[in-house]
Amino acid sequence: MNDFLHLCQLRASVRSFLPQLPSDEALAYVCECVRMAPSAVNCQPWHVFLVKSPELLAKLHVAYPRDWFATAPAVFVLCKDEVLQWVRPGDSHPHGDIDLAIATEHLCLAAAEQGLGTCWVCNFDIPLCREALGLGETLTPVAMVPVGYPGADFTDTGRRRKRMEEILTEC
Repeated sequence: MNDFLHLCQLRASVRSFLPQLPSDEALAYVCECVRMAPSAVNCQPWHVFLVKSPELLAKLHVAYPRDWFATAPAVFVLCKDEVLQWVRPGDSHPHGDIDLAIATEHLCLAAAEQGLGTCWVCNFDIPLCREALGLGETLTPVAMVPVGYPGADFTDTGRRRKRMEEILTEC
């Protein structure tokens, strides 16, 4: 059963990875899905880093020093371009974070479809991440997403979701 709801149910926050790097084909598929993500006014205000280098992975681990994070064989770092993001004229609200959230979820769902595990990481040291990747002033890291095959100790304990009546109002 390969439908969208099943894919959404399959995606989970994985915090344990096997050391094996995902195949180039699987990673290319995930990257293409990110590239196809929609954005406000089609500005596509992102730049994505796929970090596989052990030296750079170690630097990212310093920016997010969790033991489980260090088990990931690769990490995507999704950055927003402050210059390219669309700003809503009515209230000057920038949409870069929204656009990056859409792209990040495309990444996570595509990875799940490929049998890979991911986990959104947003609570990391932005200056350390920026320094590790040598980012210029206009790129801001928004999310780091470790990716790999789920570790043998990974168990999907299920995700508590609110009941439909708690989140939906039909008018």
